[in-house]
Amino acid sequence: MPEYQYITLDKNTDEGIATLTLNRPDRRNALNDVMQDEIGDAIDDVESDESIRVMIVTGAGRVFCAGGDLEQLRGGSEPGTWVTDNVDDIRRAFKRTQRFMLGLQRMEKPVIAMINGASVGAGFDLAAGCDIRIGTPRARFMVAYVRIGLFPGFGGTWLYPRMLGSIGKAAEMLFTGDFLEAEEAHRLGFLNHVVEEDDLHEFTMEMARKIANGPPIAIRLSKLMLYKGLEFDLDTAMKMAAAAETITLTSKDHLEGTTAFRESREPRYEGS
Repeated sequence: MPEYQYITLDKNTDEGIATLTLNRPDRRNALNDVMQDEIGDAIDDVESDESIRVMIVTGAGRVFCAGGDLEQLRGGSEPGTWVTDNVDDIRRAFKRTQRFMLGLQRMEKPVIAMINGASVGAGFDLAAGCDIRIGTPRARFMVAYVRIGLFPGFGGTWLYPRMLGSIGKAAEMLFTGDFLEAEEAHRLGFLNHVVEEDDLHEFTMEMARKIANGPPIAIRLSKLMLYKGLEFDLDTAMKMAAAAETITLTSKDHLEGTTAFRESREPRYEGS
């Protein structure tokens, strides 16, 4: 497993669960260029590891992610600071952002955000890019870009209305930079669950285990169609569903599932 500077990647191959931790607590897990590359590398690693069936993303310390590292913006002191006046160089620098944000949804395996604190700016986008979000009452979210005269460069304008359930709420957050607190985030469906801080890790692990013990082929196809379906009309979605269901109906996992049901035991899915 590669050495990382700003993240950790822990794999529990026995349970099929990987945990990616943003590990810059001294900078509130703010994303610099190296960290973004490392997240992209970790996603590729997990995607290619057949022993892993689900990934958890979390942050070290008291904050999930404070967004992009302001010290790497123009005039900052962080190595790799964007001091160029060449706008195309800046645009190309976002390829690392696109790599890991798209990687979260293109990854066949489900991703759970375990949100232990504030998620601001790009951190909010990172949380929105995961499939399931579990937080504590301390979890809160902000589209911070407007507060410093920036546009959401991490995909937020696509993610917010879909994950918050309305263009109106997305517009309010985009235009005001106000916080979305955990209770409202849960009411809107952005947070799947809100649990007490002491219970966050075990609650998240229990859900990860449930997913990891499920049928991998069916779950991976469900994730694919969940996001691709946002682009399809119903007619196309139904045709794609028929193709996907044909795959699962002819799988060994389906046979194992029905056999286990008849034998009143837990199924043992192998992803075949």
